[in-house]
Amino acid sequence: MSAPLRRGCPWPAPAKLNLMLRVLGRRPDGYHRLQTVFQFIDRQDRLFFEPRDDGRIGRTSSLVGVPEESDLVVRAARLLREQAGSGLGVDIRVEKRLPLGGGLGGGSSDAATTLVALNRIWELGLTERELMGLGLTLGADVPIFIYGRAAWGEGVGEVLTPVDLPQPWYLVLVPQCEVATGAVFSDEKLTRNSAPITINSFIAGDDRNDCLAVVRRRYPEVSAALDWLATVGRPRLTGTGACVFCAFATATQARAAYARVPPRFSAFVARGMNRSPLYGAATGYE
Repeated sequence: MSAPLRRGCPWPAPAKLNLMLRVLGRRPDGYHRLQTVFQFIDRQDRLFFEPRDDGRIGRTSSLVGVPEESDLVVRAARLLREQAGSGLGVDIRVEKRLPLGGGLGGGSSDAATTLVALNRIWELGLTERELMGLGLTLGADVPIFIYGRAAWGEGVGEVLTPVDLPQPWYLVLVPQCEVATGAVFSDEKLTRNSAPITINSFIAGDDRNDCLAVVRRRYPEVSAALDWLATVGRPRLTGTGACVFCAFATATQARAAYARVPPRFSAFVARGMNRSPLYGAATGYE
């Protein structure tokens, strides 16, 4: 992956879908033990990096409701520089296409792309495993975007096993609300004792999402989106949402369903991908 190394070229930060999510229990630190399946889609943010020699790290784009100091891309850049003992800086510009609070992993993907890109741009030489370890301190979804392959996830989602999945076309609905993941996982009615399953069980069709009932109850707009999707296919929730999706065998089928989406919902069609466009950039191989 050499193109992004040219000055001014964009680095991709793709979205993901959770194709299944089981909550197995709560850990002593308050996090939950999960089983999930990640697949990428060809919808993405784009990031631009302009190196600086004065050590300043900053964001040149604005993001409503996200101050620069708390933005994951800025935090990721500063964490990487601290880990490497570097004195370099960078200006970061983010072109956002992925919704906030949508369950598509936009913020985590942006952070992962920042770690991968700056590891190359600053010539730091950290390994994929080292970058994934740094990413985990920023958020449980960051490692999958560094890993870059469709995967079965365990632990809090960071213990990853590559899986070879069909790559269908997806219709994704974006309800006009943001889901608070913490509120969903702290809800007293959340199922927290699901029995673990195997990858083969998932492939055979066991793909339920334990957060679905809680999200439906707490977020009527998500529930309405799921109900509408049921008229064109089999509706599913990614992560804790808010985004919901249906899979189709062909682009034509997905686009035909897209044409029927009511105006109240934002929507898009995307192709499933087993390999992220960022894959390999951590070490420079294709």
